Amino acid sequence: MPSDDSFVPRPPAGLSRRQVVAWSTLAVAAAPLGLVGAGGPAAAGESPDATYQRLFLEALAADPDVRRYAVAGREFLHRPRQLLVARPDVQRVMARLRGYGHPVSEGVGFGGVARLLFAVETDIPSVVTRLRDPQQWPGQPAPLVQPHHVLVGFGNIMGNPGGPPRVAAALPAPDPARAGEGAGVTVGICDTGIWRQAGSRHPQWLGGSYLPEVDDEDAVYVGADVLALQGGHGTFVAGVVRQAAPGVRLDPEAALDATGVGDEEMLVAALGRLDPQVSVVNLSLGYFTQDDQPPLPLVDALAGLPGRAVVASAGNAGTSRRTWPAALDRVLAVGAVSAGPTGPVPAPYSSHGTWVDACALGDRHSTYVRGRLPLPGHPTRYFDGFAAWAGTSFATGHVAGRLAALMTSAGLSAEAAHAALIAGPRWHPDYGVLVA
Repeated sequence: MPSDDSFVPRPPAGLSRRQVVAWSTLAVAAAPLGLVGAGGPAAAGESPDATYQRLFLEALAADPDVRRYAVAGREFLHRPRQLLVARPDVQRVMARLRGYGHPVSEGVGFGGVARLLFAVETDIPSVVTRLRDPQQWPGQPAPLVQPHHVLVGFGNIMGNPGGPPRVAAALPAPDPARAGEGAGVTVGICDTGIWRQAGSRHPQWLGGSYLPEVDDEDAVYVGADVLALQGGHGTFVAGVVRQAAPGVRLDPEAALDATGVGDEEMLVAALGRLDPQVSVVNLSLGYFTQDDQPPLPLVDALAGLPGRAVVASAGNAGTSRRTWPAALDRVLAVGAVSAGPTGPVPAPYSSHGTWVDACALGDRHSTYVRGRLPLPGHPTRYFDGFAAWAGTSFATGHVAGRLAALMTSAGLSAEAAHAALIAGPRWHPDYGVLVA
């Protein structure tokens, strides 16, 4: 079935990957925020959360490198004119596509898969459906093919936080008695990167906890001090991890732009840049796939991380539909709970299911950035380095930190700590073990 998006122009030719990220952030996030072009005021009675969601949807619609497959219950995002193919299947897929009348060429692959490029705008989901049809391949197995999926940093559509961050006071200083929790463990955080001033602005929480590198910096702003929709997401997650295990070291890597948008290639590249000392990988991001199939590049990329525990967000879609990479067998999938009057209750936004391994409080207070977030129709939010935010992203950061703390307290490897953490009784069949 065809998707519902038309072709729009791409970024200027000749840009580097980081320049494309910056271009996308400026062009995509600025427009919905009213800095350039569209992005109207909130509808009467529209909540800040609803406005934030609308802005994110407008950002996706404006992004020239995102197509949205919008069939209800089967939604996913993907890159235009790209098809990913398992390497053994490349030649027969290329021959079949040319037989269908599609001019294609082989581009640069990644994550153990090949990438085929279409010369013209093409309905990639329909192509994938046709190629996956066993009747197209009598006497031989159907090839392994998929779109090049787009992923997002996790509210209520497959990834981004459902509401904007809220202004919060500074965190109290770390408890010196907990300094040993997670000591000697390095947690890799593949996210929006880290704020350039994170270490100096948060010396007690983030100072000296990571090696600052230019390639890891979060773009954060769309102009002056105006925050992109998810600018600072990675810095917030880093603070959550350190609160859960104050002794850990961090390795932040940029896998998303400051709007909270990335793709499988960006995530695979971020995983490949992780320091060899990383033993716990935090992925506060994810995506849906076509036909809910496991994503080929991530299966291969995670297979290349032996001995490491990978912790990923279950997502904030509020359904039982599997989110990747959280739903992969070797990944610890994390849902979110909310504080109830008599104890924790399932967070209404959290994805859930028997595939979810653990859960934790999703509404958290953490390190953030300086800047302002204008939401049309609502008062501008001014941040001075700290915020409160809710989502499975932040439940995931807490579980990753507690996993690191368990490694040090029990003298366990990352894989053994993963097994021990989920071996306890499930708090709820669809939310896994509750991690305090």
